[in-house]
Amino acid sequence: MVLHDERPGLTVAVTSAELLATVRAEFRALTSREPEGLWRAPGRVNLIGEHTDYNDGFVFPLAIDLHVLIAASPRTDGVLRVRSVEKGETVEIPDVRALVPSSAWKGAWASYVAGTAWALRDAGYAIGGADIVVGSTLPAGAGLSSSAALECGTARALTELHGVAITDLDIAKLAQRAENVFVGMPCGLMDQLSSTFGRAGHALFIDVRKLDIVPYPFDVRSANLELLVIDTRAHHELVDGGYADRRAACERSAAKLGVPALRDVAVSDLPSALERLADPILVKRTRHIVTENDRVNRIAELLAAGRVTEIGPLLTASHVSLRDDFQISCEELDVAVDTALASGALGARMVGGGFGGSAIALVPQDKAAALEQAVVTAFAARGFTRPWIFHAVAADGVHRVQS
Repeated sequence: MVLHDERPGLTVAVTSAELLATVRAEFRALTSREPEGLWRAPGRVNLIGEHTDYNDGFVFPLAIDLHVLIAASPRTDGVLRVRSVEKGETVEIPDVRALVPSSAWKGAWASYVAGTAWALRDAGYAIGGADIVVGSTLPAGAGLSSSAALECGTARALTELHGVAITDLDIAKLAQRAENVFVGMPCGLMDQLSSTFGRAGHALFIDVRKLDIVPYPFDVRSANLELLVIDTRAHHELVDGGYADRRAACERSAAKLGVPALRDVAVSDLPSALERLADPILVKRTRHIVTENDRVNRIAELLAAGRVTEIGPLLTASHVSLRDDFQISCEELDVAVDTALASGALGARMVGGGFGGSAIALVPQDKAAALEQAVVTAFAARGFTRPWIFHAVAADGVHRVQS
C-alpha cells in the first residue's frame, strides 16, 4: 500500500483517508457490520539514543505520522479474529482466555496482536474477544516500530472496547511484555513509549530508568529543514538476529563494572571503565552506549536552546558509533548515510535495531529533492533494491479516531 511521488525515490504512504476507507471496507466484509471504533497508533523515528533503552539510559524518539490503523468491535464468545489488510490473511483464535506464549507463534504477524491480548489478561485486565482489522502506512521491517504501533494500538482498542481502565504507561509496559515474552524479541521500552506518549510537533526526551518523559519542540520545517527517513528495504529479523547478542554483551559489561546498567558509567569515567573491561567486544559495546547517552543529553541541550540546526554532527557521530563499535550497520545503511552527507545533509544516521532498516537525514529543505535523487542513484549503482524515502513529521501517540 504505497504510492510514489513524481520525484524519483520519494515514497509517500497511503493517506490516512485512503487507509481508513480500506480498513473500514475490510471490516465490513469480515463481519457484515461497522466497527465499534477505530484507533491510530504511530510508528516512531528515534532521533538519537540507539540501544540505550535496555541499558536504563536516555533516548530521544518522536512518533511519526505513518501509523497502524485498527478497526475493532468486541465479541462475547471469547473469539479473537484478526485480519491484516497488507497480508490479506485472517487469523482466528478460538478463545482469548487460552492464549499462552508458544513457539508456534514464532514469525507470525498475528503474534503481536495475540501477544498483547495475552499480556493484558495475564496482568489481570478482563479483556475478551474481538473482531480486529489492521492496516498500516508503516513499512514492516524498516526499523520504524510497526510492531510496537500494532501492540499499543491493540492494547488501547481491546481495553476501550471492554471498558477496562488502564494508564498510558501500563499500555506501553504490557505492549513491551507482549513483544519480549510472547513474540520473543528482547526489546527495550522506547518504541512502546513513543507510540503511546507521542506528541505532535515534539520529540520525547525519555529517561528510561526513571520513566520521565519530557516533550521538546521539534518542528524542523520552521527552521527550513526536513527530517528524511530512508528505508533501505534491507529488512531485518531482530528476533533471530544480533539484537539479543548486543543486549547480552551490555549486561556482561555492566556486571564486570559492578553497576546496575551501563547508564551508570559517566562519559568522564569511560577510559578507566574500558581499561577494566579489556575484552575488545565489551569495550566496543560499552563505548557506544556511554557515548550515545552523552549525545542524547547534548541534543536535549541544543533543542532546549532552539538550536536544531546544530544537532547534525551528533547524529552523524551516532552512526559512526553504531557502525564501528556496536557493529549493527550494513552496506545499504552506510551508503544511505554517506550519500546523504555528501548531498548536503547536516547529519545522518541509521535508526532502529540494526542489520538493515532505515536511516534518517536532517537536510535543508532546498537540498532535500537532490538528496533523495542522489540516494536512489547510489543504490541503483550498487544493485540495491530501490529505497523508499519519507518526510517524517512528529505526530500524536495512540488515540481513537473519529470515523
